[in-house]
Amino acid sequence: MSKSRLSAYDITLGALFVAMMAVGANITAVAPFLNILGVPLTLQTFFAILAGLILGSRLGMTSMLVYTALGLVGAPVFAGFKGGLSVIISPTFGFIISFIVLAFFVGKLAESKRNFPMYVTAALVGIVINYLIGVNWFYAAMNFWVGGEGLSYTVAWSSMTPFLIKDIALAVVAGVFGYRLEKSVLHRTQLRQAS
Repeated sequence: MSKSRLSAYDITLGALFVAMMAVGANITAVAPFLNILGVPLTLQTFFAILAGLILGSRLGMTSMLVYTALGLVGAPVFAGFKGGLSVIISPTFGFIISFIVLAFFVGKLAESKRNFPMYVTAALVGIVINYLIGVNWFYAAMNFWVGGEGLSYTVAWSSMTPFLIKDIALAVVAGVFGYRLEKSVLHRTQLRQAS
């Protein structure tokens, strides 16, 4: 039987992931070499996947919703210390939206079977969701509201190659880390016993 209300414990863990997302979005502030062609490499996808694996579908999705809402009301939690409603028209806003969806589905998969293959599979499914939503938003933005000559669907996907390689590697790390944390600590916590 699943609980219908968030406990103080849930809220604390969710807030921790909101904070990690904000730090992960702006890691280039302390490591400026993590820029490719002026685009920062972030740890947002890594933390969004971990939110699903560790917090589960419901709380993971909720924490990503709070992160997104916090940024949209103006807190500088998005990459480049950006925030506010104007971010919605950004070509990369689709990736932010995808964090909510991927945390839910990654969490659902991890909840279905808490073993190592499922954790890694769930993390990789998260990458697929992240890029399907993110790249399609990017393509639409570049062709319909950002202006310019537009760009082909193939170019939209190929331009993501460096980021995709990084995110696939980090997804596997998230799957391994999430599973190890599950077996060593999480299975004994209130987070698991209450679900």
